[in-house]
Amino acid sequence: MGKKTRNRAAAVAAGNEAAGDNPRRPCPCGSGKRYKSCHGAGDDVIVIRPFEGLAAEPDLIAMREFLPSATAELPLRSPGEGPVTLASVLPGASAALVRDGGEQLLGMQTQTRSGDLSADLAGALSWARSADPGSSLPVVGPSQRSSERLQDVLDPDAPLDVTLHPDFSWWLAGEPDPEEAAALERANTVILPTERVDAPGVRAAYWVDTSTKAHLRWVRPEPEDRLMAALARLSECGDLELSEDSRYAGSFRAHGLLVPVWDLDREMHPSEWSEPAAAFAARLDTALAELDDEPLSVAEHRARDVLAGKQVTLR
Repeated sequence: MGKKTRNRAAAVAAGNEAAGDNPRRPCPCGSGKRYKSCHGAGDDVIVIRPFEGLAAEPDLIAMREFLPSATAELPLRSPGEGPVTLASVLPGASAALVRDGGEQLLGMQTQTRSGDLSADLAGALSWARSADPGSSLPVVGPSQRSSERLQDVLDPDAPLDVTLHPDFSWWLAGEPDPEEAAALERANTVILPTERVDAPGVRAAYWVDTSTKAHLRWVRPEPEDRLMAALARLSECGDLELSEDSRYAGSFRAHGLLVPVWDLDREMHPSEWSEPAAAFAARLDTALAELDDEPLSVAEHRARDVLAGKQVTLR
């Protein structure tokens, strides 16, 4: 079987029939390229929503894409030999490391050589379980991969309890040597101040200060079409903003979910957005529920088209 034929067969097996049947159609990863010029050109087919089925999915995406310095204990089905810490990024962007004391850490923001982040993380975990203390895994390669995915090893109903850190001092278990100290200083200079917005009905919503603007980035668990319809309904009735001190900026796709973004007043403290976010969550829940009985009006369809023009896809 030729390489292109293998790729096409893999696409169909993965559920990407449209791309597999016609490689000239858009790639299912959302890049905008034709399938044959994107993931149809390689041996791996990307899994568009790698963390689907996990309650932790929104926070996993946040840790992968935009949380600078964050950690969370993985909610494993079988804890085994002690807890495993998931980190936004590890020293050297390593996929995993085992500290001298035996603590196991997995990195989210890593180089990847496959199209399935979930399988890569499960492979990194498997490596960490048998690795010697003091060792690290730069990248998950073919020898670390197995048939397991994150869905096979995590409690599917347990969310992540994410801890945000102001710097990367948690990288070090003891006094750093000069090289480690220099690496730590370089990493700390690029951290954007980030805080979680906690409120009833609000999860995976994060305030971030980019030095010129403040934003709220909110990873939503709903399917994109349904979420966009609900946002369009809120937009048409003037309820899309969090408050008069915010502006809906658009959204980006990340690993199969949509992340709406609002520009915020930088003078306001992150905690001041808890109440507006909770109120918006209630409005959004109502709009989502109404979709079952009330399809979008012509005006709401137009609003949806406008919002769709403010979307980008992260790869």
